[in-house]
Amino acid sequence: MDKNATLIEADKTFTELLQLVSSIDEERINIVPFEGSWTTGQVAQHVILSAGGFVQLLNGSVKDTTRDPEQNVDNLRAAFLNFNIKMKSPDFIIPPDKIYQKQELVNTLGDIKNGFLKAIDTLDSTKTCTLFEMPTLGYITRAEGIAFTIVHTQRHIHQLKNIYS
Repeated sequence: MDKNATLIEADKTFTELLQLVSSIDEERINIVPFEGSWTTGQVAQHVILSAGGFVQLLNGSVKDTTRDPEQNVDNLRAAFLNFNIKMKSPDFIIPPDKIYQKQELVNTLGDIKNGFLKAIDTLDSTKTCTLFEMPTLGYITRAEGIAFTIVHTQRHIHQLKNIYS
C-alpha cells in the first residue's frame, strides 16, 4: 500500500463528504428525497457507524498476516464503486430513523476523518485485524479495512449527490 497516495485519497474522500453534508440546508437534512431513500442525515449516520467502526477495527487487536495483505482490495473497489448494483447494509450499521443535527454529524465525521488519517499514517497496514470478522471476507487486513472505508465512503458520496440532484 502506498501510504502517501492512500492518505491523499482518504483525505480527499472525507473532505468531499464533509463539504457535501455541510452544504445542505439544516431543514433538508432529515427530508426523504424520494421513496426508498435515506435522508442526508441517515446517510451521514451510516458512514459514521461504518467508518467509526473501521477506525476502531484498525486500532484494535491484530496478528501477522499469512497472505497478500491487499488480496481483497481490488474486489472491494470493483464492488463498491459499481453504482449499478444495489447493496444491502448489515443491520448493525443501518441508521436509525430519527431527527439528525447537521453540525453534530459534521463534527463526528471530522473526528472520524482525523482518526482514520492517523491510523493510515501510523499503523502497519500489513497486519490482520482480529477484532471483527467481515461478512463473506472473514478477518481482513488493515490495508483492506482502509480500502473498504475509502470506497464505502465514496459510494455514499455518490448517493448524496443523487439525493441532492
